[in-house]
Amino acid sequence: MAAARGLRRGELAGLRWVDLSLETAELNVVEQLVHVGWKLVLFPPKSAASRRTVALDSETVRLLRRHERDRRAEKIRRGEAWDDREHVFTRPDGAAVAPDYLSYRFHRLVRRSGLPPVRLHDLRHGAVTLALAAHVDLPVVQDQVGHAGIVLTADTYTSVLPELHHRAAGATARLVLSAARGTARKVLRGRCGWMTHPCPRP
Repeated sequence: MAAARGLRRGELAGLRWVDLSLETAELNVVEQLVHVGWKLVLFPPKSAASRRTVALDSETVRLLRRHERDRRAEKIRRGEAWDDREHVFTRPDGAAVAPDYLSYRFHRLVRRSGLPPVRLHDLRHGAVTLALAAHVDLPVVQDQVGHAGIVLTADTYTSVLPELHHRAAGATARLVLSAARGTARKVLRGRCGWMTHPCPRP
């Protein structure tokens, strides 16, 4: 969900099953988990815009259903030893997972995979960049990631992918050239009306 929908790590850590509807394929970001001293504390999202509803794709829903079954089986196996705060992403005993641990764990997985260095937060940037590359409208992307204003989304991300600019240049050129050809044909037809010699084909 970090890579596909751009959730922040605190939002992932604070997500509870009650905030998630697999039937409607949506989740509600209503709080985030934050480290305060030695304790994990639930806080409201980063801003009013961060409190949002995020649509989920079918593959993410499928993986969440499997994750829910695994968590339920682990809860039955552990019995009273299970921490019953009902977070979606937890430690093996059901306890809340620290956002810092998510970053640490992701860093280890990246190193083990042999992929180029990338931070967990970079997945959020990647989700926005790929959404823009897929021609998702800027206001939709803004709502998806919970930016307070569309200017932030535009200023931060529209320069990320050079191919977006090349695509825009190509689309603009096609419109201009199409209009120019149409105008040229009209001009040529007008000239042919009074010219005495045969008019060349456009």
